[in-house]
Amino acid sequence: MAELIDAPTLKSWINDGEELALLDVREAGQFGENHMLHAIPCPYSIIEIRAPLLAPRNTVRIALIDAADGTAQKAARRLDGMGYSNISILDGGNAAWAGAGYEVFQGVNVPSKAFGEVVEHAADTPRIPAEELNAMMEAGENMVIVDGRTPSEHHRMSIPGGISLPNAEMVYRIHDLAPDPETTVVVNCAGRTRSIIGAQALINAGLPNRVVALKAGTMGWTLAGFELDHGSNLRYPDEPTPDGAAKAAEYAADVMKRFDLPTVDRDTLATWREDAARTLFLLDVRAVEEFEDGHLPGSVHAPGGQLVQATDEWCGVWRARVVLIDTAPCARAAITSHWLKQMGWDVHILYGGLDASEATEQGTSLAPRAGAPDLETMTPVELSSAIKAGSALVVDVDHSMHYRDAHLPGAVWSIRSRIDLLDVPAGVQVVLYSEHETRARLAAIDLSEVIDNSVAVLHGGREAWAAAGLPMEGSTDTPPDEHSIDYLFWVSRRHMGSDEAALAYLEWEENLPAQIVADGDARFTVMTR
Repeated sequence: MAELIDAPTLKSWINDGEELALLDVREAGQFGENHMLHAIPCPYSIIEIRAPLLAPRNTVRIALIDAADGTAQKAARRLDGMGYSNISILDGGNAAWAGAGYEVFQGVNVPSKAFGEVVEHAADTPRIPAEELNAMMEAGENMVIVDGRTPSEHHRMSIPGGISLPNAEMVYRIHDLAPDPETTVVVNCAGRTRSIIGAQALINAGLPNRVVALKAGTMGWTLAGFELDHGSNLRYPDEPTPDGAAKAAEYAADVMKRFDLPTVDRDTLATWREDAARTLFLLDVRAVEEFEDGHLPGSVHAPGGQLVQATDEWCGVWRARVVLIDTAPCARAAITSHWLKQMGWDVHILYGGLDASEATEQGTSLAPRAGAPDLETMTPVELSSAIKAGSALVVDVDHSMHYRDAHLPGAVWSIRSRIDLLDVPAGVQVVLYSEHETRARLAAIDLSEVIDNSVAVLHGGREAWAAAGLPMEGSTDTPPDEHSIDYLFWVSRRHMGSDEAALAYLEWEENLPAQIVADGDARFTVMTR
């Protein structure tokens, strides 16, 4: 049985110098409403998938956080079955932490976003409002606008004329986009963090150009009354020019020296990979196309800009080792490492960069298959017939907002952590489905423990149903907001045309440094050039 601990004990663990995986097993909406600073989102709905990625060493010390509703106990059972051996549960859940007088935070990726705000305060990162950028554009000034977000985010909405250049790529590729030192470089994101981090990265690297962050990013642009582009495919060239590559190598070497960034050789890395007493995250920070073409076996794709923006999505063990992989000149690893070091991580760069002969694994990182392997499946056609005959209870166990958009006819919605509350009539077969099969197979584990009915999953999931051309239906308000514990409404509404939500979000970001001080557990050390 997992040990129950109180909030003061957990507070002492956060500061005792030992590794700790602080896994919050509530769903995304619950987590985003309030959580501990170093809590890692690991929803119970997919815990078998997320836990091995967030906490790859099964003897690591784990503390589970829930809503004092028994979900942590369920999670502890699943983790125990996966071989984890050092599990504790915060007695009273997240509310007990707040009740003990400790700080709780709203939002997601809070350590990274708070770090960005702290950087801006400490470095006084130059920034301009949307009105000034618009005036510069109308005047035809010598400038380039680079978007530090992911290519997909840029494609969805962007500043007119902006070029997709994810933050980690900037020091590597900016030299070809702004070869003239008189060119002003404007960095934007959707809000604040990646604008700040991208701009300050170029400044820290010593770029001679004037570099500024667009204050409030695309949200600031729309709040000022300007129109965004949608569907932009403007991006950096596939390969740097020889001159651009030479400059990238020069800047990367300078960053590594100036910020004293350690490297790790192959022999030492091999030893670390076998170290049963210390967690290792082996992260490839290159673009996804490069990773898919070939990567070091066992490494995980974590594009550097996103790794800094959302560290808690990859690194679930505080005080673990982190090794970053890049190809020479390791400019992306260098700029990513210099940020992670300032955030308090023990980070190293693979010495000399990845050689093609080492990149023997191809494709994307595959999540481990989980769920009962012998579970009965039904094809879309078979399930359609069962629905018409009234012989099946169809249960959607995917995201609540996906259910609202489109679900199978007559399907009810349930989330895994509460599926034991599902009203199941006697004698009917229960058929679970999700987008593919993963969430359904995991939920089937729980449901099979509490009912005697036959349980099956839809073969190929909702995707296969849609591909078969079978009907779907939507529901605007079902499940109701209060049941949609997997969805964080207050963050999402900022992209739905709500100026009020956008302003509230920006204010939340700006207030994070004060919360960080009140919390006292962050280990940020901001270094500037």
